[in-house]
Amino acid sequence: MTSILVVEDDTAIRGALSRGLTERGHAVTLATAGLNGLELLLSAHPEVVLLDLGLPDVDGLQVISMIRAVDETPIIVITARDDDDALVQALDAGADDYVSKPFSLAQIDARIRAILRRGGTTSDESQPIVVGGLSIDPRTRTASLDDTALELSRKEFDLLVVLASRVGEVITKRELLSEVWQQGYGGGERTVDVHLSWLRRKLGETAAEPRYLHTVRGVGVRMVAPHANGGDG
Repeated sequence: MTSILVVEDDTAIRGALSRGLTERGHAVTLATAGLNGLELLLSAHPEVVLLDLGLPDVDGLQVISMIRAVDETPIIVITARDDDDALVQALDAGADDYVSKPFSLAQIDARIRAILRRGGTTSDESQPIVVGGLSIDPRTRTASLDDTALELSRKEFDLLVVLASRVGEVITKRELLSEVWQQGYGGGERTVDVHLSWLRRKLGETAAEPRYLHTVRGVGVRMVAPHANGGDG
């Protein structure tokens, strides 16, 4: 059983989520507004938050930022804002996943299971993974670049581990979705692009001037040590 906090002001959607998730064996707590949801998060300690962006009191993006200031509970955004800007803003604020309305209960349940399986993306290696000046320790979930600690989100760290553990290999976005997000749906590739952009920024590079993360057009991404850079497109 998974404890889920649903923050949704639409009565019909809130009721459908409550009934459907409860029937699937989850424990559901309901909030109709952002501040109420934040209070319930701190008192009920759910394992997952389903958050609408269009709330009556506080914009959902602000709610994400407020949650992230005090808690790391996974957040799945559920919203009618089906555009790239909304996706980027939600992820940038700290959301873990994004589902556009209308959606099915089966889809929501699958996203919840994927969020809770994220621990399977880390490596079992007993020693840190070293690629050039990068050092990554999956056991302590820490990483450094040229002896300077990197501040990475959960997904950024998981993405870095997958790429570094397969250094030199071209990994497709579909593979990254499967390994980091446990998802294979095509629309999620935008999520990969956004997280790769953030990761590049923290590694001190860009897609146009890569050091570690090289895009192979039409195929995927390959991590290499800077001294081993080749002529990827």
